[in-house]
Amino acid sequence: QVQLVESGGGLVQAGDSLRLSCAASGRTFSSYVMGWFRQAPGKEREFVAAISWAGDSTYYADSVKGRFTISRDNAKNTVYLQMNSLKPEDTAVYYCAARRSIVAVSTASRYDYWGQGTQVTVSS
Repeated sequence: QVQLVESGGGLVQAGDSLRLSCAASGRTFSSYVMGWFRQAPGKEREFVAAISWAGDSTYYADSVKGRFTISRDNAKNTVYLQMNSLKPEDTAVYYCAARRSIVAVSTASRYDYWGQGTQVTVSS
């Protein structure tokens, strides 16, 4: 069982940066692939980024590639999402998620554990 708690969301202006954190419970954090997803009002949850167990492989949605960076610190049981050059269309609730396998990392239904989400609002 893994419990995930996101933090770092807030209200920013277009062009600003934010760093989201997701702290995981348990002693097996390094055995999980970690992902970030987001969900805007009236829209389906969408993939943002994912990172492999040791952090040596990362995956991004085209919409955030070059602006967002996912990273992890296995010693701190934490995964991060650095978001730069934020746009109003990045406004959403951001969720972190965990799973064992790295197959189909962009598919939300493949993830076993989810955090409660943190709101990110980008004003124009």
